[in-house]
Amino acid sequence: MLIARGQEVQAEAVPDVVLKTMLPFGIIEGGKTRFGIVTIPPGSRIPVSGLAPHDEDEYSILVKGSMLTTIGETVHRIHAGDSTLIPAGEAHAVYNDGEEDCVLVWALVKRS
Repeated sequence: MLIARGQEVQAEAVPDVVLKTMLPFGIIEGGKTRFGIVTIPPGSRIPVSGLAPHDEDEYSILVKGSMLTTIGETVHRIHAGDSTLIPAGEAHAVYNDGEEDCVLVWALVKRS
């Protein structure tokens, strides 16, 4: 078993947010999943501008707050307790338009 302790994981350099990859690709041989958590303060957006795709499917659960998710030209509101699946290659962004931090747990999964 491997335990990644949040307080021991270095945050990635993303403006205004705390993005931690808790378990990266390759942690086990042939691993196809990267897993992490991100805290998005009010008024922050990922990416800072535009939309960005991943080469992997992105699964996420919003555990705190409410925010806007843009997929192409469509905007969705997600709330704490909601889950999302963004297929590989689909450009997207998230924006915390609320008054409290949003906390999102995510997994990027490579397709076989």
